[in-house]
Amino acid sequence: MKAKSIRYLPKGGLEIIEIDVPKPGPGQVQIRGSACGICAWDLHTFGNGTDAGHAAPPGHEGIGYVTAIGPGATGFEVGDRVAAGGFFTLQNVSADRAYLLPKSDLADEYWMVEPVSCVVTGIDHCNLRIGDRVAVVGCGFMGLLHVQALAHSFADRVLGFDVVNERLQLAQDFGADAVYDPTDEEFEELLPSLKALGIDTVVEASGAQAGFALSNCLVRRGGRINNFGWIHGPVTFVGDEWHGGGYTIVNSSPSAKIRDTFPVAIRLIDSGLFRLERLVTHVVPLEEMPNLLRGVVSGEISSYIKGVVKLS
Repeated sequence: MKAKSIRYLPKGGLEIIEIDVPKPGPGQVQIRGSACGICAWDLHTFGNGTDAGHAAPPGHEGIGYVTAIGPGATGFEVGDRVAAGGFFTLQNVSADRAYLLPKSDLADEYWMVEPVSCVVTGIDHCNLRIGDRVAVVGCGFMGLLHVQALAHSFADRVLGFDVVNERLQLAQDFGADAVYDPTDEEFEELLPSLKALGIDTVVEASGAQAGFALSNCLVRRGGRINNFGWIHGPVTFVGDEWHGGGYTIVNSSPSAKIRDTFPVAIRLIDSGLFRLERLVTHVVPLEEMPNLLRGVVSGEISSYIKGVVKLS
């Protein structure tokens, strides 16, 4: 059966391709793709090309519907909505990598289970204690999801840091106790009072060297820097400050997960703890995906937080 997908190109950009999808094999289910989120990894690969290394696969935040079940695959019925797949209009996946979604009126584009599962791993590695004070540096899509989760925790104070006012407003709306723009003229004067708060954990979600440096500046002596964002290339820090500060740094990328976080993410989206309606800012059909990514990478689209591609 014919289907559509994408292929990232060596020097940047992507092309929409046609593929053949056979009947599902043993242990597989066939998924009709409905929606797939655009990850920062996708944007990096689109902008830099597959030759730059660390290329993203053709999507990994997919939502779809079971259309066929292969021999030996159990636990699914045709028509079930699942979290699985990528930028494919039709795809066969291993049944153990498809997660059944509960009955819900929530639209497919707001069931971005994979990124929420990454945030669950991020929160797991905060190692929170009751009354801790936490800062989130970088209030993009993933940072704002962290704010949503931390605002429902037993943290004493949750602070948000970003350079975009609209994102800081969202952080406040989602429960941050205070927000700050480190590019403000007054920010340097505020730093001593921020450090005096004794911030126990800083979640670095900006994926930028400047955000990492700010995280080092904010965390208390003996505190924790949770390196969630993906900083491409070398990361620098001052060894004297690290030694004197006694910081602990943890990597909370998906590879660091300590449990299967998909079921947790599904429950928390279903319960409403994670709300994505205000975070998904752009929804486009597959044919418009190259134009959207081009606009985001070039900076022409300034209001972007999260994009989702509709596949059917």
